[in-house]
Amino acid sequence: MIEVKKPQNLQNSDDDYIRLDNLLKFSGLVDTGGQAKFVIQNGEVKVNGEICTQRGKKLRSGDTVEYNNEILEVTFN
Repeated sequence: MIEVKKPQNLQNSDDDYIRLDNLLKFSGLVDTGGQAKFVIQNGEVKVNGEICTQRGKKLRSGDTVEYNNEILEVTFN
């Protein structure tokens, strides 16, 4: 399992979340936001074990994302 931390430029002090498309992009699992949109809308990504087609899905600490035989766990410090 890969642990992904939210990039500093996306830190929100009020709400700790990252959008699904940004997570895929910043983790390096996809090269571009367009590719993230494509794989999410095609049902290739699971969030917490269920297929998710919402690219703007807000992920919070403890959520897991599965794509291309990789599992990411979201954590915030």
